[in-house]
Amino acid sequence: MPEQSLMNELTPDPHAVAVMVLTIAALALFAREKIPMEATSLFVLVALVLGFQLFPYVADERTLDPADFLLGFGHEALITICALMIVGRSLETTGALEPLAVFMARSWSSHPSMSLLITLVLVAVLSAFMNNTPIVVMLLPILVSVSIRTGISASATLMPMGMATIIGGSGTTIGTSTNLLVVSVAEDLGMRRFSMFDFTLPVLIAGTIGILYLWLIAPRLLPKRTAPLADTSPLVFDALIYVQGHSFANGKSLSEVLARTDNRMKVSRIQRGEDLFIVKLPTATIREGDRLYVSDTAENLKQYESLLGATLHNVFDVEHPVSEEHPLSTEGQQLAEVVVTENSPLHHTTLKQARFAERYQVVTMAIHRAGASTPPIRSGLSDVFLQTGDVLLVQGAREHIKALKERAGMLVLDGTVDLPHTRKAPVALCIFFLVVGAAATGILPISVSALVGVALVLLTGCLSWRTAAGSLSTPVIMIIVASLALGIGLSRTGGADFLAQVMVNSVSGLSPAVMMSGLMLLMAVLSNIVSHNAAAVIGTPIAIRIAVELGASPEAFVLAVLFGANMGFATPIAYQTNVLILNAGGYKFTDFLRVGAPLTLIMWIAFSLLVPNFFAL
Repeated sequence: MPEQSLMNELTPDPHAVAVMVLTIAALALFAREKIPMEATSLFVLVALVLGFQLFPYVADERTLDPADFLLGFGHEALITICALMIVGRSLETTGALEPLAVFMARSWSSHPSMSLLITLVLVAVLSAFMNNTPIVVMLLPILVSVSIRTGISASATLMPMGMATIIGGSGTTIGTSTNLLVVSVAEDLGMRRFSMFDFTLPVLIAGTIGILYLWLIAPRLLPKRTAPLADTSPLVFDALIYVQGHSFANGKSLSEVLARTDNRMKVSRIQRGEDLFIVKLPTATIREGDRLYVSDTAENLKQYESLLGATLHNVFDVEHPVSEEHPLSTEGQQLAEVVVTENSPLHHTTLKQARFAERYQVVTMAIHRAGASTPPIRSGLSDVFLQTGDVLLVQGAREHIKALKERAGMLVLDGTVDLPHTRKAPVALCIFFLVVGAAATGILPISVSALVGVALVLLTGCLSWRTAAGSLSTPVIMIIVASLALGIGLSRTGGADFLAQVMVNSVSGLSPAVMMSGLMLLMAVLSNIVSHNAAAVIGTPIAIRIAVELGASPEAFVLAVLFGANMGFATPIAYQTNVLILNAGGYKFTDFLRVGAPLTLIMWIAFSLLVPNFFAL
């Protein structure tokens, strides 16, 4: 081809340039933690639809209607992903995996090293068929409980477990949303559709190496971290303040009594006599013999006792005032750590707005946020805007903690292994196996079997409509739709062709295997910085065009994108489960880099050697 012809071919039109610039801007915005991913996704959609509406695109045989960018909302891949989210949620809600969890918890005490290996293998296998988020959610309380009972640092087990789920998820077409997206986009672009187990064998080989690394080496690379809320000493006590004749509170209104403590004391109820409880109106008069029920730290309770000139008692021992012989006690109380997840009723709200204390009858004593200063204990905590990954330290009665654990959407880390379990668990498990089995055997496409699964979990009562709707993640949906829209823009305007030719020309002379490996490494780097779904969808059309330019089979290059986008090991922002593990294990950002970077290198080298042998270039 003459040089001038090549240069003309490499010159993109203004629409292609605009889409490429928007793509770069989107990737940069996705990497900003302070900007919600769904906000960036909406910006991308609006920019594409409005831009192509104001500046219509017609070039040669290519046309692009603005409405085409909205097709992602009805894309088969998105519908399948949403359906699998709901079916997976039924396993979590019904406690269908409880027998496995109990078995794992028992085995750790006797054979911790072998139990770690078994755990890594099991979660990798499970992740090949279901979303890894519910798997991590299920195992976090178990492994934290194990660390408490055995003295094994939770930091030595949580990160390897989380990374094993990512490895296993790359083994089938339904293992992760990234896999489904890459396979669907490649099919839209004319490539044959991968069946469920087409690339399982190379993942099995590479994954075995990765699992061995996570079992034998990774725990030794991780320093012993203390979980952010590892102090299990009780901080809040239920007590009552007995008003005597000489007390300041005698004859005063409730508002005057509270003002005496600078309104820091919170009275839950006022008892008068044996059976009478009076309404907590600000004008209510406190009398001799009244008992004020309060909950607070020992230091504050003693201060209230002094300020009011009253006598402090434990709620279950009204005969003896608190003293050295009868100290404050937390009989019947438990501490718990509650992780805010995307499905939690606390997500993107405050404790005050969610009425957390009133609903669940627990006291929040501290909030931990990775990479940020933790608010002082009980100082303005009710107004803190909560986000995914925040950890709350709460204390309450045993029955209230138990109710909190059984509440849908609550991830409680309190050193026990009790998981929600209902009589619907076997039904949910059977439905899950039917969905996977029908897709694996080719009886039904995964999109059809997943939708049938949704209908079955709703009809059988495994999930309510409300819980099913709560299973869907707005950020995930918006990222997928925006990524598909960018992929359409790059493909239809010729932007993908241009980028592919630039890459081919810049590394001319290198073998297709080396170029495939380089593309995989690029995707791995991007997946640790920006949304792995966005990187995968944008990279897929480019990968196919590179293969066409080289005259090679596109399958190997598409798999390079798929495997690379699944290597979200090196940063906590690469995958949503990494954020949960970051907090629960008390990790630092550098811990992920210390363990994840070598794992990324291992998996990259392994796939670079395996893919050309399984898929011809």
